[in-house]
Amino acid sequence: MGWLGWLGSCFDGVQQWFFENLLQPLMFSMGLASLLENGYEAAGWLLVGVLQLVVIVVVIGPLQRLWPVEPITDRATIRTDILYTLIHRLGLFRLALFFTVDPLADRLFGSLRVAGISTFHMDGLWPGVTDIGWVSLLLYLVVFDFVNYWIHRGQHHFEWWWRLHSLHHAQQQMTMWSDNRNHLLDDVIRDAILVAVAQVIGVAPGQFIAIVAITQLSESFQHANVRMWFGRWGERLWISPRFHRRHHSIGIGHETVKVASADAQSPGTRVVLGGHNFGVLFPWWDMLMHTANFELRYDATGVRDQVEPAAADGPLRDYGQGFWSQQWLGVLRLFGKA
Repeated sequence: MGWLGWLGSCFDGVQQWFFENLLQPLMFSMGLASLLENGYEAAGWLLVGVLQLVVIVVVIGPLQRLWPVEPITDRATIRTDILYTLIHRLGLFRLALFFTVDPLADRLFGSLRVAGISTFHMDGLWPGVTDIGWVSLLLYLVVFDFVNYWIHRGQHHFEWWWRLHSLHHAQQQMTMWSDNRNHLLDDVIRDAILVAVAQVIGVAPGQFIAIVAITQLSESFQHANVRMWFGRWGERLWISPRFHRRHHSIGIGHETVKVASADAQSPGTRVVLGGHNFGVLFPWWDMLMHTANFELRYDATGVRDQVEPAAADGPLRDYGQGFWSQQWLGVLRLFGKA
């Protein structure tokens, strides 16, 4: 069976027990018997989320205390980030997708199959090799990471998308809780793309949960307040906290940069969007696309228009302090009202 199969069997057993003894009776009592299949999948998401939270607190937390990049001075903003993390890791955001994005995706791909257009299973490309558990998982991780790289580039390239995504970069006290600090509309767009890709390449539900869990846990570590890098070669194999913090650096790693216009007919400034280190798991895509920055430094994080009046074209921009204010200001920014 192998260690991967053994772990999968153990997880399946716990998921089955949790569903049959806790979630299924609750769903019956609420008149949701027609959604039992979805409830079983939800049990998997919840268990994975709990495991992630345990690893974040037990493993990453002590690393932050041992080798911090900077002292903690704003615990209120960290508490808000914890709320974002709980919403995503315990399945509340996934539950919202179940009632919105998932039915649309099922309807779309169902219509395509009726029309004779079928998807394929990538793990069947090389029978006897790509259908081996750990091989197929690695293959899917690489594919999804490639997609995530271009999603991330899009979040920084398109002005309207940056207006949402900038909330993630507005955290000036970055910690292991900062990964899920996103505008909900930004998350919906990203997850809709990933769900569509999963359907196209034939990822099984269990594999999709594993891919998301590995990615999220790695991202929690990358955002941690940890002065850590993986060495010259390790930095080029997996993204470290140092590599990703560079992406969050004010005025270097990301954001809207104001530069003098070269057009004599249009004096003033123009907006340029860009940055470095867009990879989510692997730095390979940044290396291939010449967006990698391997400088060994730990800069302050945030968005330029939070701290530089010239970049804000006036008063410093407010990204909000609490969950609801951050979400509302993100909507206003999207429509150019904030």
